[in-house]
Amino acid sequence: MGYATLYDTVRDLEKHGRLIRVSEEIDSDLEMAAVHRRINAQQGPALFFENIKGRDFPAVSNLFGTGERSHFLFRDSFSAVREVLQLRKRPMSVLNPRTFFSAIKIGVLALPRPAIFAGSFDPVSITRVPVTKSWPKDGGNFVTLPLVYTEHPEHPGVMRSNLGMYRVQTSGNSYSDDQTMGIHYQLHRGIGIHHTAAAKMKQPLKVTVIVGGPPALMLAAVMPLPETISELIFASMLGRRMFRYRRRQGYLLSPQADFFIHGEISPNETLPEGPFGDHLGYYSLTHDFPVLRVKKILARRRHAIWPFTVVGRPPQEDSAFGRLIHELTDGLIENEIPGVRAVHAVDAAGVHPLLLAVGSERYMPYLAPQPREILTQANAILGFNQMSLAKYLFIAAEEGAARLSVHRVEEFLRYVLERLDFSRDLHFQTRTTMDTLDYSGGSLNEGSKLVLAAYGPKLRELATEIPARSISRYNFRDVKLAMPGVLAVRTTAFKDYKGSEFEMRTVASAARPLAEAGIALVVLVDDAEFAAQSLDNFLWVTFTRSDPARDIYGVEANVQHKHWGCKAPLIIDARVKHHHAGVLTEDPKVTQRIERFFRRDASLGKFSL
Repeated sequence: MGYATLYDTVRDLEKHGRLIRVSEEIDSDLEMAAVHRRINAQQGPALFFENIKGRDFPAVSNLFGTGERSHFLFRDSFSAVREVLQLRKRPMSVLNPRTFFSAIKIGVLALPRPAIFAGSFDPVSITRVPVTKSWPKDGGNFVTLPLVYTEHPEHPGVMRSNLGMYRVQTSGNSYSDDQTMGIHYQLHRGIGIHHTAAAKMKQPLKVTVIVGGPPALMLAAVMPLPETISELIFASMLGRRMFRYRRRQGYLLSPQADFFIHGEISPNETLPEGPFGDHLGYYSLTHDFPVLRVKKILARRRHAIWPFTVVGRPPQEDSAFGRLIHELTDGLIENEIPGVRAVHAVDAAGVHPLLLAVGSERYMPYLAPQPREILTQANAILGFNQMSLAKYLFIAAEEGAARLSVHRVEEFLRYVLERLDFSRDLHFQTRTTMDTLDYSGGSLNEGSKLVLAAYGPKLRELATEIPARSISRYNFRDVKLAMPGVLAVRTTAFKDYKGSEFEMRTVASAARPLAEAGIALVVLVDDAEFAAQSLDNFLWVTFTRSDPARDIYGVEANVQHKHWGCKAPLIIDARVKHHHAGVLTEDPKVTQRIERFFRRDASLGKFSL
């Protein structure tokens, strides 16, 4: 649907029964986020908060909360845009007249156009806007759906611009209302290129933070597009209408958006930003990030609506963004990395910590099968776009596994674990860049990566029950089968790495007999019952709480020609470490307070638990 504004979007969702108005007064401090999480967990509707304590504007959330609703928002354009994107994979299909004319129509709509009238906006204080605090230990209020617009200082204009979703802290720490804000941008983000270019020119970078606007603008901001393609072009394609804008002194205005924050970030000025409850399910801690020196804050004169979302341990609303992006780009990676058939960033593991991939072994059929070409492909994957932030990459060759799907996660992991030669097929990258939000490595942006590559015949049958041999005398307090061939084991709490080498020798000694019983992987955890309760729990605990180089051990581990290997089973220490960030938990008092919205006669009564 070609929505012009967020107001049009809200009206349409309400008309079709996909949005509920919350009329009771609510606080933007923790309460709105808690209500959102509860409705999102029930796959409920979008929420329109009409009466927000001390604020002058309404707010909307959970717009993308379900796959069905996400598709509904783009029901008139999604298939056509996907077809155009797939032309890169099948260029000859453009000879089909229907495809050709569809591509022409979308192309005409794709170019952003200057607007004669930029819209009517009034100055506003950020203190009157419903910026939310989501989790109890957050460092202040954060804009959680910011569309941060910048231009390359050497090549100004919208066609070389970047539109990214980088959270913005508006209060707390050392920030001053309406004067300074924190811009949290991470590794491999387009704004970094513009900021670096401005720094070289010894000038501040002008920034426009857009809040609100049609859903296509929000999806475009998280779309992994090439650096040479403006996100505004994609937004115009998906929204079925040209994005209208006015540029004034390097800043952007548009009649289609709701709020604008204009400001500058200097080359070297930073302030502490955070903590913030993030999408891995933990707090990202306080670190220095660029400061936005605010010039003005503007709000649409009529029908301004503040959109927000809440992130946390997956799945959350942002998981829907990932699914939409996958549907739009499915299969395109074959064109980017020869031999690679599929890649999947596992949402349950926090996205970046775990990638699954299917590659190809095409060149040496006369040699005994073992990973060769897929190692080259693994390096290409880890150097491609935001996949470079991955921590664990499981890759298998498609030969002999034609029906193996990266989206059937347990089946894929079983296939790889059945075939891994732990003395040969583990390939580490140490002291390298890591996702800014991942604290398993011990310091910001630093950690390690591990490629686990499988190709060849099955080497082991995986156990489907806990081996009968007792291992309790080795201080294994609780043992659960997390999935075939994988044990979740509760042992003593982690103390420090200094003593862990000795401790792991004891664990490896205890684990040695398990290989014959079909155990390929032992994961040390703080709560075996929780880790084995579901596949999602196992993935989240294992891959968010371990750094490969620091936390992987094995039976008879050794180094030959700088290559680390071991015998089965592999051991991952996924216990909570002292340097890890805190797990996100609700404030019981807030949980109790929001019950008023779920009484039988209240706005959300039918969603009462």
